[in-house]
Amino acid sequence: MEKNLCALLKSLGSEETDYKIVAEDGISSPKNTDACVEGLAFDSRDVKENYLFFALPGTHTTGNKFIAQAVSCGAGAVVFQDEITQEEHSQIKEALTSSSKKVVFVKVPSSRFAMSPVSSCFYDNPSSKLVVYGVTGTEGKSSTVSFIWQLLRLNGIKAGFISTVQYSLGGDAIDNPQHQTTPEAPVVQRELYEMVCNGCTHAVVESSSHGLSKKLNRLGNVLFDCAVFMNVTLEHLEFHGTYEQYKSDKANLFRALDLHNHEKTIAGVATKIPAFGVVNLEDPAASYFASCTKHKTIGFTTEGKAGKQAALGLSSPPLPEIPKDMPYFSCRNIASARFGLAFSIHRFETHDSLNNENSVVHVKASVPGAFNAYNITAAILAVHGTTGISIEKLALCAQKLTSVKGRMTVIDEGQPFEVIVDYAHTPSSFETIFPPLKNRAMGKMICVFGSGGERDTTKRPLQGEIAARFCDIVILTDEDPRKEDRMTIIEQIALGARKEGKKDNVDLFLVPDRPQAIRKAFSMAKENDIVLLLGKSHENSIIYADNAIKYDEISEAKNALKEMGFAK
Repeated sequence: MEKNLCALLKSLGSEETDYKIVAEDGISSPKNTDACVEGLAFDSRDVKENYLFFALPGTHTTGNKFIAQAVSCGAGAVVFQDEITQEEHSQIKEALTSSSKKVVFVKVPSSRFAMSPVSSCFYDNPSSKLVVYGVTGTEGKSSTVSFIWQLLRLNGIKAGFISTVQYSLGGDAIDNPQHQTTPEAPVVQRELYEMVCNGCTHAVVESSSHGLSKKLNRLGNVLFDCAVFMNVTLEHLEFHGTYEQYKSDKANLFRALDLHNHEKTIAGVATKIPAFGVVNLEDPAASYFASCTKHKTIGFTTEGKAGKQAALGLSSPPLPEIPKDMPYFSCRNIASARFGLAFSIHRFETHDSLNNENSVVHVKASVPGAFNAYNITAAILAVHGTTGISIEKLALCAQKLTSVKGRMTVIDEGQPFEVIVDYAHTPSSFETIFPPLKNRAMGKMICVFGSGGERDTTKRPLQGEIAARFCDIVILTDEDPRKEDRMTIIEQIALGARKEGKKDNVDLFLVPDRPQAIRKAFSMAKENDIVLLLGKSHENSIIYADNAIKYDEISEAKNALKEMGFAK
């Protein structure tokens, strides 16, 4: 892939208002915009000959410090923001002196924001050649993305997806080695481009609040056709600042539906793509998300039988009122067991493409967890709306769906107690997964979890409080402390557990070493107990201040059980 720098710069807008070509060194040829760009990089270690390097601002440092290194590696152009310090200027000049290359320096208001239009242009605007689904929500994104992708594939449609746990560029799913839900824009656009090259006609993109935020703009130039909203709860306030801003950033997915005409070239054929939104009507923000697009929105609900409402029972507040004139689907008769789920979908709408108004469709799936009624229904609605495949046929396909790795994953090595690995790490996700497990538990419930460092601190005591309410034994441990003190994080969670009556070293244990915490839980588990390992799930490391150690929760659990003498 090669592109003329001039063409890439045009994607930024006007040179007078949106970017400025500058000579940072007195040596380079600042107007050399005919240069050929052969690749994009936002990490100086990835720069190769004739690459364009984006110098990004960071939490603990700035990308401007690495411009000299990028130049030494062969960068032909650099996009940066803010002022270059005297020290950085000297390093850049030295790097240029030892290189014969004439590097173009482009100053922009935000180098992160600029990455999206430049990356889209570099990869020939790949989302204009794909039917693109976006899924956002505090919980349920990864599973819903996977279910949409699986339903498409089960119906002979070649599709790819980008997600937290795994991704696909048109083939089978591959484990995602990164912790990022939504990658940086160059990665997103490259992967969409590779999907097109591999013959995909559809793409599903897990759309995090960070990815949708205009500050980071990772998804700013993705042309979405279907927007799916699962829920929005207290999370990531360390980045967004307020709940309202968090909600608004997520709603950018629905606003994106109105930014283009949905006329695309799919597999070489000019196609008008149906554009619409799908919202979880049990979330109070559903109406807000629906109002953020002029396109039709379809709702779905379990009538409070599969989420937080079910946990609260009679004390739960009333569900939000369903907006008038919004077609919606209701999931009823939800039955969840250890290895599967069944429910019925009732239709309440007058949408022209669906006949037999108010008829019932039965769904069976071999994925555990009542909450998956939300995820499967959202996936069915998204695929139906874009492909026209009947609800009935898609419901039959649900029997072949498989769970995402680390989402209610059952570990069975022949032990007499149940072990489940899940990604739940927020108060709302705890309120979703604990109640149905508590209802079917024949013995004690034991949970092991922590909370991420350098992230929202207000959720920590809430995590402890909810866990203590539902679980007989709570074991607190490391998640990703990062640069925070590990015991400070654990003590903040413990405050909530103690508030609910848990006693230290009786039914509340603080074990920062995660492998040891798992072994502590297993040593306390008896026949018919349920042990929940929460928060790490699919992730492949635990991040500390100075390093990240390799870690796999599922493998660790299996190893611990083998040490106890259990093995299939």
